[in-house]
Amino acid sequence: MKKLVFFLFLLSITTIAISKEYQSPKNFIQKALQTQSAERHVYWLDDEAKSVIESILGHKFNKLRLRYWQKNNETVWILNEIGKEAPITVGIHVKDNQIVRTKVLVYRESRGDEVRHNFFTKQFIDAKLTDDNKLDRHIDGITGATLSVRALTKLSRIALWLHKKVT
Repeated sequence: MKKLVFFLFLLSITTIAISKEYQSPKNFIQKALQTQSAERHVYWLDDEAKSVIESILGHKFNKLRLRYWQKNNETVWILNEIGKEAPITVGIHVKDNQIVRTKVLVYRESRGDEVRHNFFTKQFIDAKLTDDNKLDRHIDGITGATLSVRALTKLSRIALWLHKKVT
């Protein structure tokens, strides 16, 4: 029993050590919308929204609502998706139905954190959603970070779809 408790303790320390916050969600929202007090909203997921999100993710989505921040025709979404084993927290700023900025806020995986760099995330700038809920451009992958690349691409698609629904 003591060995199991010790093992779980070591596992939790390892997980904490891997988690890296690159920017706080609050700071991302403030910079994106250029205000200290962005208006926070809640989008309640209906059957259509859940269906679209689940089709993009390729798995069940067990949330009832999503929070977002809005200023005029701009929205900011803070979303999470599993990379390989742990959630990646991403901030996505959308204006006029296209992405202004995508930023990895918290990365919890042991590999693949190259997706946080500007050389990768700048590919999403000005990306739009096609009629079949795909991005209007190809996103180049990163060797060794395939699942993280997919996670950011999926979250970008979801943020664009949600933006259309709330503006």
